Amino acid sequence: MVQLVESGGGSVQAGGSLRLSCTASGTTYSNRFMGWFRQAPGKGREWVACIYTRYGSTSYADSVKGRFTISQDNAWNTLYLQMTSLKPEDTAMYYCAAGGPTTSCAGSDYPYWGQGIQVTVSS
Repeated sequence: MVQLVESGGGSVQAGGSLRLSCTASGTTYSNRFMGWFRQAPGKGREWVACIYTRYGSTSYADSVKGRFTISQDNAWNTLYLQMTSLKPEDTAMYYCAAGGPTTSCAGSDYPYWGQGIQVTVSS
């Protein structure tokens, strides 16, 4: 069982930056994907980025590539999402997720989710 708590959201003007954090507690292990997803009002959930905890390898959705950076601390307890050059279309509820042994990077089968945190980007 893994508990995830996001922090760091808020409101920012277009072109600004925010850093989201996700603190994990409970059973943790190194060989899995952790990811960030988002959901805008009236839209489906969208995968944003993932990291494989053991090697630190990362992958990004095209919509955020070059602007967002996913990272983790050395103890695999905290996941980060550094967001720069924010656009109004980045406005959404952002969720961190922890994968299981067979979860893929952008898969829909992440078993553990945080409660979500709002990011609002104004033009």
